[in-house]
Amino acid sequence: MTAPTKPQGNTVDPTPSASSLHTPVIAWFETHARDLPWRRPEAGPWGVMVSEFMLQQTPVNRVLPVYEQWLARWPRPADLAKEPPGEAVRAWGRLGYPRRALRLHGAATAITERHGGDVPKDHAQLLALPGIGEYTAAAVASFAYGQRHAVLDTNVRRVLARAVTGTQYPPNATTAAERKLARALLPEDEGTASRWAAASMELGALVCTAKNESCHRCPIASQCSWRLAGKPAHDGPARRGQTYAGTDRQVRGKLLAVLRDAMEPVPQAVLDRVWDEPVQRARALDGLVSDGLVEPLPDGFYRLPLT
Repeated sequence: MTAPTKPQGNTVDPTPSASSLHTPVIAWFETHARDLPWRRPEAGPWGVMVSEFMLQQTPVNRVLPVYEQWLARWPRPADLAKEPPGEAVRAWGRLGYPRRALRLHGAATAITERHGGDVPKDHAQLLALPGIGEYTAAAVASFAYGQRHAVLDTNVRRVLARAVTGTQYPPNATTAAERKLARALLPEDEGTASRWAAASMELGALVCTAKNESCHRCPIASQCSWRLAGKPAHDGPARRGQTYAGTDRQVRGKLLAVLRDAMEPVPQAVLDRVWDEPVQRARALDGLVSDGLVEPLPDGFYRLPLT
């Protein structure tokens, strides 16, 4: 088969035929897909939505225990909506990026109020929920309802960058060209499109990884443009690192950990013990208050939000 032609400028020319990618990747997925709870029928649309919020920037092994506890406590959106938002932050634990917990609580409240407690099927209605962007709306519509949407997470973007455009890594932010390519490669059949979305994502997570890719296990290695070109090194903008130690994110996490463990409001003096540097500590606490993750009370006390 002719190797894909690397696009010039902003043009997109997906040279491989769609079926030459779909068929082997979906077949590989049928054999190698992980048995994850949100992929089981009993998860339902709400389970899929919860997983999509939790899996953003967080690995599966960290998500699994929190996901299972969350669904046991709040099996339907209305169950979560009845609780204060601070309880969602508390249950989020150490998954990181805790604003996702507030957004998920907001989405559950909107689902309860607007849709009778059922996660909507319509992509536009999903997109209208608070805290849900294009990726999450497409993922829920595809994975929960078997619809035809381009689902572009980091793993899928990396697979398409290598297999089709011949580059080691996709751009730091999703581009219009990537969306156009993903739509061009979508199978016409809804069920097949949904399987392709899940399969290409899993391929990126398990085989076509960011580092130490396993081309010998890849079902489309023989037609991968990047591999056929000799795996040229990334020559675009530097990839963003994920630093944590010493950052405001770390301080925020330490402050939230104290508040999550406390069932009563916490005095400022207790929060002051979590980090020695007062300016950074104050900045981190102010940021938590500004983001709605922490509620200040009179006399220098703080708690997780009740409203």
